Amino acid sequence: METPITFWIAFNSGILALLAFDLLVLHRKIREISFREAAVGSALWVALSLSFCAFVWRWRGPDSGLQFLTGYLVEYSLSADNIFVFVLIMTFFRVPKRLQHRVLFWGVLGALVMRGAMIGVGLFLVERFHWVLYIFGAILVVSGVKMFFQREEEELAPQNNPIIRFCRRCLPVTEKYEGGRFAVRRDGRVFLTPLAIVLIMLETTDLVFAVDSIPAIFAITRDSFIVYTSNVCAILGLRSMYFMLAGAMHRFIFLKAGLSIILTFIGIKMVIADLYKIPVEVSLMVIAAVLATAVVTSVIVTRGRGARGARR
Repeated sequence: METPITFWIAFNSGILALLAFDLLVLHRKIREISFREAAVGSALWVALSLSFCAFVWRWRGPDSGLQFLTGYLVEYSLSADNIFVFVLIMTFFRVPKRLQHRVLFWGVLGALVMRGAMIGVGLFLVERFHWVLYIFGAILVVSGVKMFFQREEEELAPQNNPIIRFCRRCLPVTEKYEGGRFAVRRDGRVFLTPLAIVLIMLETTDLVFAVDSIPAIFAITRDSFIVYTSNVCAILGLRSMYFMLAGAMHRFIFLKAGLSIILTFIGIKMVIADLYKIPVEVSLMVIAAVLATAVVTSVIVTRGRGARGARR
């Protein structure tokens, strides 16, 4: 179903308005985000996303509504894996808590632009070269299996990122944070601040995650409007979810295994699509069941443990 250009304009205008309100009104002053504020923010973003899902359901019918809901759940759950790495990055660079919202805001804004471009390229390839779906499916299966067996110490290390190493060696960088600024001018020269390095790290990390998350949505639908909007809605809730869960990520010990199963399932669905098309309803139930099982089991097993005990 072709989506009128007015809907694209209206959706993106609404997103920009919400982001502007967030930056210029709610978080005009640099400050630390409390757990309660993050929880309220997460609930609001989820509520807005589900409201948009209801709109799509009414406007384009149950099939499109289910496709959006499934795609949103997939992207939102995969965003949880981003948080593991974001916590690692913030800790490694010792980002003050009051500056974390600012760098995440611009990181999410950059991620929206990058993912929009990647979705456009992906759809272009899928529409013209059907066999690309098999490559996407294989990538998801390999990524899922690799994630399942990956050890914590093998995860992305900020100090090994080649872009960060280049920035530190070849670009002028201040030794200390300069408030919420990403660059400062000294003696006629422009210096990056450590906050800019963190932003670069967040953007490159999200690019790596997008290689998994973008193909995953193509297994659900190839409707460009549904693919784009479900991705955007999921990413917008990432900041609030970070501040709500960052201090408790050590408790979700089975979440990575659950995400790996979801990625593998979606990859298999994509590979066998020409032989047997798994209904969207079944996909939604499987993804929701795996995610709920991983979260609930993690919470039960780690009940009463401290951060140190949970990591053992």
